Amino acid sequence: MRIVPAVSAVMALGLSLGASTASAQTNTANITARAVVQAPINVTANQNLDFGNVFPGVNATIAATAAAAGSFSITGQASAPAKMTFTLPPTLASGVNTLTIGTWTGYWNTINSQVGGTAFIPSAAVTPGTFSATGNMFTFVGATVTPPSNQPAGTYTGSVTLTVTY
Repeated sequence: MRIVPAVSAVMALGLSLGASTASAQTNTANITARAVVQAPINVTANQNLDFGNVFPGVNATIAATAAAAGSFSITGQASAPAKMTFTLPPTLASGVNTLTIGTWTGYWNTINSQVGGTAFIPSAAVTPGTFSATGNMFTFVGATVTPPSNQPAGTYTGSVTLTVTY
């Protein structure tokens, strides 16, 4: 009769040994958290778009490549792509009088030159550009004003805004 208790003791010992060898398995891994801080963008207005003297009934055009074109210089992350958008006035104003702007032209370059760059049409739509290897970009704007033959005399102004983002 002692066989039964011995068998029970052996079975109990086997069950307890088996339970201790069936422990859970664990594993770990690491990732790297990374951030690349870009140089801040700085937009500087260099020169106003200057139509000079305009006469009633005679359109006046300043090309983006002309000496009287408006210009901006932009600095940012070297060789990084950028997005340019413009807020453009549809008219210039002198008190309650307005002078219509018919068309806009634009030109951007990685050097401060109106030769060898890229022509575009300034608008609220994104114009892509790229900073130079030293983090520079230059933008030039021109336009055409269309005064009617009864345009009142005055000094007409409006604001051209360039916004640049990465």
